[in-house]
Amino acid sequence: MSGLVDKAGLVSAMDMADLAATLMQSRQTILPKRLTEPGPDATQLQQILNAAASAPDHGQLLPWRLVLVPTDVRGLLAEQFAAALQERDAAALPEQMEQAREKAFRAPCLMLLVVDGAKGDPEVGLAERLLSAGCSVQNLLLMATALGFGSALTSGKALKAAGLRRLFALSASDQALCFVSLGTAQSRKPARLRPTVSDFVSHLTPEQGVQPGLDLSKPEAPSGLF
Repeated sequence: MSGLVDKAGLVSAMDMADLAATLMQSRQTILPKRLTEPGPDATQLQQILNAAASAPDHGQLLPWRLVLVPTDVRGLLAEQFAAALQERDAAALPEQMEQAREKAFRAPCLMLLVVDGAKGDPEVGLAERLLSAGCSVQNLLLMATALGFGSALTSGKALKAAGLRRLFALSASDQALCFVSLGTAQSRKPARLRPTVSDFVSHLTPEQGVQPGLDLSKPEAPSGLF
């Protein structure tokens, strides 16, 4: 039998679909400066990371990884953020440098998502590796949402800075994709308007090629065929 078994008994596939839709639609980005304690405890963090492991992975290369940044080493990251800013802008003001440092201390739980473009089978291209990483982080965000935490993905020019790459021991084939921040949301904005299916779906036709929208009509069966 399909479905999910919980304390209340068997949940139907339709109930599972409704639950999944609610979870996905309730996920939203909460800026790291609005994420406070408490963050995930050890058990919750294990659940969140286990969810990431369910991502598609062609050839089981595990081309991505997550690097936790504990609170007691945030100062190292802060200095690299400041150094990266100074490299880009030698005239950066002291207050701008301090703002760059402050970014390292915002969320209770902070991780760096890294993709290795060379690990394992060279026939598995970078695009597939990035897709796997994207699926893993979406799983992670959804589990964090299910556990009641806010989350955010942040990037920026500092990810390419030599000092930050040295700090995280990144090789030449590694790409630092983004930071993942988790914590308790101080506030939430109203849910943003999501795109509709017609905004991003088209369909292929035999006569007119690719046409916009979703065509669910069934072609008539040729006469004489069952």
